[in-house]
Amino acid sequence: MTKRYFGTDGVRGQANRPPMTAETALRLGQAAGRYFRREAGRRHSVVIGKDTRLSGYMIETALVAGFTSMGIDVFQFGPLPTPAVAHMTRSLRADLGVMISASHNRFEDNGIKLFGPDGFKLADAAELEIEQLMDRGLEEELAAPAALGRATRVDDAQARYIEIVKATFPRQLNLNGLRVVVDCANGAAYKVAPKALWELGAEVIPVGVQPDGFNINAKCGSTAPDLMVDKVREVRADIGLALDGDADRLIVCDEKGNLIDGDQILGLLAGRMMADGALKDGVVVATVMSNLGLERHLKDSGMSLERVQVGDRYVVEKMRAGGYTLGGEQSGHIVLSDYATTGDGLMAGIHVLAALVQAGKPASRVLKVFDPAPQILKNIRYDEDGAPPLERESVKTAIRAAEDELNGAGRLLVRKSGTEPLIRIMAEGDDETRIRRIVDDLAQTVSADG
Repeated sequence: MTKRYFGTDGVRGQANRPPMTAETALRLGQAAGRYFRREAGRRHSVVIGKDTRLSGYMIETALVAGFTSMGIDVFQFGPLPTPAVAHMTRSLRADLGVMISASHNRFEDNGIKLFGPDGFKLADAAELEIEQLMDRGLEEELAAPAALGRATRVDDAQARYIEIVKATFPRQLNLNGLRVVVDCANGAAYKVAPKALWELGAEVIPVGVQPDGFNINAKCGSTAPDLMVDKVREVRADIGLALDGDADRLIVCDEKGNLIDGDQILGLLAGRMMADGALKDGVVVATVMSNLGLERHLKDSGMSLERVQVGDRYVVEKMRAGGYTLGGEQSGHIVLSDYATTGDGLMAGIHVLAALVQAGKPASRVLKVFDPAPQILKNIRYDEDGAPPLERESVKTAIRAAEDELNGAGRLLVRKSGTEPLIRIMAEGDDETRIRRIVDDLAQTVSADG
């Protein structure tokens, strides 16, 4: 059965346009509340965090109304990273966790992510059941007047999360003397990230920490790292960390301004964890987007790479199934399952800093652990009112021709984004001229038919 509201990462869309409306949020709150209201005779609760988008006020209010109308108590955190909501769902023994965010998207978009009581994102089957409840109507199951839920603001949520993150940092280390630029994307981590790094001893230069409801991810953060790079060079910092709007992604730059993506971070942390005996079976879980260079590096170092489809939820599913301890995406989702149930940009960042401190060398000599194979990626935006590009025969023919040309000498991946109206075209191989031409030709075909 196809899902109507949920995509690859919760419900997402343009704010105040279907499905991201107050009405949908109200029905989602009621349906999710009904789904998790399973034990008679006890109070049920949900925790809600959000990023800094203007539309967060509207969506949060509607969700609170939905949950409380079903007799669910609501604990509101205000701006807090997505991984913090996952942590706090378990910490407060809530039945459900909700994060209001569209992650790295522009402020016009917003989304709703749901976490179960174990802190993991909901399975597809649970999302389908919630959708069925949304469409069925729940008027007859509303709570009685005396059984309505209460809504409470949790003032110490940020401090709790900072302590959770700091507790994962090696006890024998500190960040004294390390100058760190941190770009918080004017998003959910604008308070917690600089404070956590300062409490670990770093000299912190924060940027992207003045949210106004409109500037989240605007020329800042992990998807626009030039601000971080420029600031690192300006203040001669030792390293730069860039988070995205909900702080579940991390991109790094060294003291020279060279960018370090999620693949390099995975390679770096894998080596440290392997040496410490903490990398289960020597396996790293990543997606089909991860660079061939990472796979080769791990193999040469006595480790291996397990690939899954794009999306951090699929990385986590594979990690849970195999008991693996490290996984992530090239985009910067890094999952450390000994400590977290989802990608955590700040937590990954402090472990990168720990590696830098332990090495006692400049970041440019520590952070790049392998030479990436040439990889070309293009995103083609399309009109959602037209025919889906990947269903057109001309596009299918062009993809088959490109795969025949590569013939084992590289990899080609063409897919629809799960969060935006984009077709993502990626090719990699040792012949950069060839793969660049293949991607350009495919991009022209998709655009011409768009």
